[in-house]
Amino acid sequence: MSEKTVLPSLARVVRGLVLLFWGVPAMLLAATACALDLGWRQFGFAPTAVASASLVVGLFHLRKFQARETVWVNARHRASFLALLLVGLSPTPVWWNRAPDEAFFGHGMVLLSLAGVAFLIAVNDAILRLAAMLPDQALRSETLFFTRLNSRGLMVLGLFVLLWLGLPHWNPAPEPIVRFRAFLEFTRPWLFIMLLLPPVALTMTLLWKIKEAILHSVFRG
Repeated sequence: MSEKTVLPSLARVVRGLVLLFWGVPAMLLAATACALDLGWRQFGFAPTAVASASLVVGLFHLRKFQARETVWVNARHRASFLALLLVGLSPTPVWWNRAPDEAFFGHGMVLLSLAGVAFLIAVNDAILRLAAMLPDQALRSETLFFTRLNSRGLMVLGLFVLLWLGLPHWNPAPEPIVRFRAFLEFTRPWLFIMLLLPPVALTMTLLWKIKEAILHSVFRG
């Protein structure tokens, strides 16, 4: 790519990273607040719809950077597909809050949770591919370490969700399993959020560091 095309594409990358930086925690906050009715009922579907749409727009800004790099493009496409899935599932927290005993909405919340975990894994993979194309060797090494750490933690969280789904089908279950299942049923929303916070924070840190590296080396250097 020539300098005339690289600089505008990097400017769009910076805008996309900023949107992802704010969109990831906004989606978690909006979904949590709407599902648990933390005073957000008056806003309806708007918070989750806007937050998930910002993820789509952020990834859209990355589309023209190194468009011939197949591995990078495939990683970005996976993240974009999952972001669109989150947009489609954005009304689910509000529906589940209004009818928590409806099995269809409960399954929708499980799908939203798994889609959110898969999206974070895909974004971390895209971050890794993006950092690999930047000239900062220290940033590449740091991103490689933390994206692998983050992805493994998210995979464990996804397996935890699948385990929780399978526990009700274990009958008859031993007494410790019954108690553990009751604990999960009582604490599942807040426990899932607490386990998701570290990967979200680490993803935000990587997004910001890559954005700052681009600004420092290209636009300020």
